[in-house]
Amino acid sequence: MPNLDLGESKRIGSAEIPWEERYSRQLRFAPIGRAGQQRLSEASVLIVGVGALGASLAQHMVRAGVGTVRLADRDYVEPSNLQRQVLFDEEDARLALPKAVAAARRLQWINSSVHVDAHVTDVTAHTVMPLFDGIDLVLDGTDNAAARLLLSKVCYRKGIPFLYGGVAGSSGMSAMFIPGETGCLHCLIGGEAAENEGGMATCETLGVISPAVEFVASLQSAEALKWLTGDRDSIRPTLLQFDLWPFKVREMRLPQARLQCSVCGEQARGGNVGDQPAERVPAAASLCGRDTVQVSLPHTLDLNMWKQRLTAQGATVSSNPYLVRAELMDNRRLVLFPDGRVLVQGTSDPSEAVRLCEAYLTSKERVEELWES
Repeated sequence: MPNLDLGESKRIGSAEIPWEERYSRQLRFAPIGRAGQQRLSEASVLIVGVGALGASLAQHMVRAGVGTVRLADRDYVEPSNLQRQVLFDEEDARLALPKAVAAARRLQWINSSVHVDAHVTDVTAHTVMPLFDGIDLVLDGTDNAAARLLLSKVCYRKGIPFLYGGVAGSSGMSAMFIPGETGCLHCLIGGEAAENEGGMATCETLGVISPAVEFVASLQSAEALKWLTGDRDSIRPTLLQFDLWPFKVREMRLPQARLQCSVCGEQARGGNVGDQPAERVPAAASLCGRDTVQVSLPHTLDLNMWKQRLTAQGATVSSNPYLVRAELMDNRRLVLFPDGRVLVQGTSDPSEAVRLCEAYLTSKERVEELWES
């Protein structure tokens, strides 16, 4: 992955804004105070997914003064994101900047004393472990059950809390899963949720309103601040669900760990994450509701080379340091990332996506099998 150029991130040096001034209102809040603020400055969080929910979470964490905020996202900014994804603007969409990069740049402008660590990556069993290095808390900004279940699994292996959140339409939910204290996400929704995701409500199928996004982000962020400042007794031990339109709220106690659960039960105790076999990653997977298929090639891509090759094949090509976009006929588009991922836009059929990759990414770059081992 190329160096992430965060631009003019030090426009206002942190030394020019005294700690007592920047965080004055937070310091006056008794449950945080100076001791809590110091703990926040020493904390590190991982936010996976920097779309609507993740962008709001990141803004809350950075403005609160969390010392390190690590972002991981596989996507780039598009015009349809601007209605609800608070860290992005029209220029980000015009340049097709990766969301992690665009968010990190904006966050550094907001608070240059916070270290923002951006990763343009698809979070899978093959890529997830390095993201957890030095992390105290994981916040869920993802949009699919498979990623959430993976994050929950790794959190329980490593003893790190997982702050779950989801939103669609005008409704949402949030809960904090704590290893050794509560059951895991798998206990709540079941492993079959990832397999049945096509029938689940998402913001791509139901739409979404930004107040619902902010409601969930606020619920998650409040619990994050409690945990990071050491106020464990104030943690909400429930799954909170709401709908803003019409308004209703309900809570349910989180499940206890099930003895038979492979994530948080007896079978999981003493397990070592590094000893767990990596799950197989499909080489072609439809992204729910987006008319897009992600094809994962078993090798990296040289963006400069492919910019030239695709242009020579008649595609209309644009690029930035992080990706190449090739406009094809029939409203199809290929978006190439250096880690070997290709977004095929304009189709939801994995077979057609693979055929397009085979047609345009020739010889060495052919997609040769449905599953990457």
